[in-house]
Amino acid sequence: MTLRTSPPHPGLAGGPVYLDYNATTPVDPRVADAMVPHLTYLFGNPSSSHAYGAGPRTAMQRARGQVAAVIGARSEGEIVFTGSGSEADLLALRGAVLAAGGPRPHVITQVTEHPAVLETCSALERLHGAQVTVLPVDGYGMLEPSTLAAALERPTALVSVMAANNETGALQPIAELAALAHARGALFHCDAAQAVGKIALDVRALGVDLLTIVGHKMYAPKGVAALYVREGVRLEPVVYGGGQERALRSGTESVALAVALGAAAELVVEDLAHNEPARVAALRDELHRLLTAGWPGRVRLNGPDAARLPNTLNVSIDGVRGYEMLASVPDVAASTGSACHSGDHTTPSAVLTAMGFDEDRALGSVRLSLGRWSTRREVEKAARALIGHKLPNRDEAPPR
Repeated sequence: MTLRTSPPHPGLAGGPVYLDYNATTPVDPRVADAMVPHLTYLFGNPSSSHAYGAGPRTAMQRARGQVAAVIGARSEGEIVFTGSGSEADLLALRGAVLAAGGPRPHVITQVTEHPAVLETCSALERLHGAQVTVLPVDGYGMLEPSTLAAALERPTALVSVMAANNETGALQPIAELAALAHARGALFHCDAAQAVGKIALDVRALGVDLLTIVGHKMYAPKGVAALYVREGVRLEPVVYGGGQERALRSGTESVALAVALGAAAELVVEDLAHNEPARVAALRDELHRLLTAGWPGRVRLNGPDAARLPNTLNVSIDGVRGYEMLASVPDVAASTGSACHSGDHTTPSAVLTAMGFDEDRALGSVRLSLGRWSTRREVEKAARALIGHKLPNRDEAPPR
């Protein structure tokens, strides 16, 4: 397969080097173009039986097929559109637990999950009497299958483990974990918000029952996501009403946003076919090399070296606070961790803390994530800008 590059993105022209693709991706202009007809003349309600509903209805069906194809789903009928990844997670977890019924259903997740999963588990515990087990991870952020197997000794309704961590990029052994869950009669949900589009995924090979897909992580607009629901899985609806989205999420659909997600999914399939992950991984590794050369002995990788997303570099710089360094380097747009907590600079990352890192290492971290419009020139420019930040001597305490 041949590598390819995309034309410059108009939203990035003249700005700082963008290294925050895990927070959100620029909307691909081709995706925006696909939306336009459904914001103008194809305005009909897809549920309408007359001529004005026909075009939107066909567009919705095509979009479902495009989204199904990117994850290897059997049919477009297994795709439910939602308004966000958090909503998709809510539908999966709450929907499975309430549909299971019975007293005090058991749910298992792991400590480095996205807050959308962890907070939903807390709500299920508080409001519906669920028993929630939160499993630990190792020093690389990985969940050991044996740890899950031990937790599954109790009857369990659902296991939820993300495909890839949003901070470190760590890739969990989803197929093995899902097989363990199924052997004990539990459903398996996977939040794949960060993974879809960055690596090849096949829900059949993974063996998952439910999988979350998020538009703004794969070059579609914010405000659209989807949940893969394996045929035969029962869920309690997240929105009640007219029966749209398999009666799981009622309400008149946003055809334009569904079309956008479908178009983005189709472009992702093309990227994977042209080995885009390898191109991005090479840039990520070059960035790591340049930073290591510029700060000898001061750069420490957080998370696994191999089993991680090809676009994600999370490192701690000895003797510096990550947020202070980024604030002093306006030519680079990056983050210290999850965008969900970007305003809190004094609390160490919960992900890195769960991996066993001390406060200095956790607060010294930066997350540099690349994507479709990243280039070698930008990587070199970003490295020069970051290395230009003067580090304190090793024996100096980092500022607080």
